[in-house]
Amino acid sequence: MFPFFNREAELRRLRRMIGQEAGGLAVVYGRRRCGKSRLVRELSETNLIYFQADQREAPLQRQALAGAIARQLPGFDEAVYPDWEALLHALHYRLQGPMAICLDEFPYLVRGDEALPSILQGFLDRFPNGPLSILLCGSAQQMMRGLVLDASAPLYGRAKEILRIHPLKAYWLSKGFPQLTPDALVEEYAVWGGVPRYWELRQAYANLEEALLDLAFDPIGVLYEEPDRLFLDEARSAIQPLSIMSLVGSGSQRLSEIAARLEKPATQLARPLQFLTDLRFLLREVPFGESARNSKKGIYSIADPFLAFYFRFVSPNRSELELGRGAKVWERLQPAWRQHVAGVWESMCREALPALLPNLDLQPASRWWGKLSDGASMEIDLLATDTAQQVLVAGEVKWSDEPHTKSLSGRLDYFTSVFPPAKGKKIVKVLFARKKSSDPAFDFCFSPEEVLGVLR
Repeated sequence: MFPFFNREAELRRLRRMIGQEAGGLAVVYGRRRCGKSRLVRELSETNLIYFQADQREAPLQRQALAGAIARQLPGFDEAVYPDWEALLHALHYRLQGPMAICLDEFPYLVRGDEALPSILQGFLDRFPNGPLSILLCGSAQQMMRGLVLDASAPLYGRAKEILRIHPLKAYWLSKGFPQLTPDALVEEYAVWGGVPRYWELRQAYANLEEALLDLAFDPIGVLYEEPDRLFLDEARSAIQPLSIMSLVGSGSQRLSEIAARLEKPATQLARPLQFLTDLRFLLREVPFGESARNSKKGIYSIADPFLAFYFRFVSPNRSELELGRGAKVWERLQPAWRQHVAGVWESMCREALPALLPNLDLQPASRWWGKLSDGASMEIDLLATDTAQQVLVAGEVKWSDEPHTKSLSGRLDYFTSVFPPAKGKKIVKVLFARKKSSDPAFDFCFSPEEVLGVLR
């Protein structure tokens, strides 16, 4: 089994709730394969009942749950429970002390009986200081959020803990694959992102190429249809989410471009784009210094490295991959693959910047694109200001072996001399490169090892 990394804060919160005399409700949600079930199993409390729901009818689910409870409370499954209320009340009256029950894949239970959230509400309200702690886990993020965050939902305001489980940061990849160099870890992260299950699958292979060809480029590979599964968790039909993700992955980043390709008015896409952004499948960026709400220059990109990889390399080539030509497709895609790694590396560097320069008290970094006051078009990889608005950090991010540091430094000098937000600020120039540079033209230079070290 792949090692269990990080999640100390989540474990601490859940253990604190379970350890109290009075129970309560905790909600654990997030995209599939990020380790929610593993997190709960890591609790390893003797007074924890774990039940994984499936898509059977409600009476069969209750029977199976009663069987799981009976392993802690012998004889509990000898009765027939006509509804969820009867089961919960029977469990409450059998308890002699604190007990926790985890209902994993909770959305399956709700689909079988839509009254279940209201029944849970009634149970929690009737026994507010009862000994039972209830953990609800699920991968259907939209449904799970609606159960506890929507003011009209039955369970709104009842949860003591609401934990959204995100992919792990890149640092933890180095703990899972300690034999790999920092360069290689960046390339691995550019495919698998921070999803622990993908790391676990990768571990079985000798190298990255072998893993990709077998897992993602083979029609019977485990990850060949991964996006379909992810989006069916969130929507009745995956057609529209998959279509939008496919277009963004192939380079259509502006709302107008996506609308034109789908032959739909842009106004019809506002909600599905917001849906994908809320679920953190898409990222909407605006140029540094502009308002995310008001800017007309927003562009979309795929936020998750694996999905970005999939929709750039797997999805457009499925016809050829179905013919068993995975190795040939991969060979042909090498130039685009290097561009993909460079893009992920750039995102990693922006995320890492505040932690790499802690004394500057920087705000989150972003990139800038557009026209300068002299009419020249330019794109800058990385810009950030300090909270006091006295410093502007301007940076270049390169994945090439030997970037031309002199020209890159001159480019930043020119940009900051004509960029209005730079006026009156102290300019700090930084360079992120595959091989750390010692060029004195930059105030700071960072390598993959340093970037990975702070992304935790």
